[in-house]
Amino acid sequence: MSKSKRPRTALVTGASSGIGEAIAREYAKRGIGLVLVARRRERLEALASELGEHVRVAIIAEDLADAGAPGRIVEQLERDGLQVDILVNNAGYGVPGRFLSSDWKTHADFLQVMVGAVAELTHRLLPGMEARGHGGVLNVASVAGLVPGSAGHTMYGAVKSWMIRFSESLSLECAPRGVHVTALCPGFTYSEFHDVTGTRAQVSRMSPRMWLQADDVARAGIDALEAGEPMCIPGWRYRLIRQVAKHLPDGVARRIIGRRSKDFRDDS
Repeated sequence: MSKSKRPRTALVTGASSGIGEAIAREYAKRGIGLVLVARRRERLEALASELGEHVRVAIIAEDLADAGAPGRIVEQLERDGLQVDILVNNAGYGVPGRFLSSDWKTHADFLQVMVGAVAELTHRLLPGMEARGHGGVLNVASVAGLVPGSAGHTMYGAVKSWMIRFSESLSLECAPRGVHVTALCPGFTYSEFHDVTGTRAQVSRMSPRMWLQADDVARAGIDALEAGEPMCIPGWRYRLIRQVAKHLPDGVARRIIGRRSKDFRDDS
């Protein structure tokens, strides 16, 4: 995206905390208007009050586990005359434990947030970007989508792998039309994520060197999108892990992940 076509407004899902909040803050620093989307209205209002001193900020309180939420979000944008130039699909979480330790409704809600809402919001907002000849989609995936699957949090790596492949394909389709698409693939990042999934005690035993700061991840992802890079892996350690995983025999990589998965996954 050239500076002459600098986007005016970014819509960020899951903007009330963690990487989503950090991305919103970074865009505000860069003078980009914001549409903040999350379930927790009070948090959105507090963040909007703070960032609204610098850029125009709108909030939309919606739960993306509701299949009707993407449509209502786009309808709200149209009613308010808001044009989205950057879509940040960040909302997400993990379902701890074995696949069969949770009921299907739990898994269905997870898939709606992590796959259904991502695909639908992208499908609804991309046409406007392509028509204007500029824009961007930043999909917050994970390095978990680039390494073999682990026991526990059974679908997390799978949906992140889908998000990466989805982003790669969209990048090829949209680049000729002036729209950049990037998959942001962070590793362990300081946020509320592990508190929500109940794995804080496990991951706290990991080396501090493996942890990333949310604001660093946000800057790296936004810079990669601006540069038209289809994938961004913040942190040299995680780029190294990805390269090692690519070159190890599949069976060896799976055994290593299998042995280490209890360090960061609840498989009970």
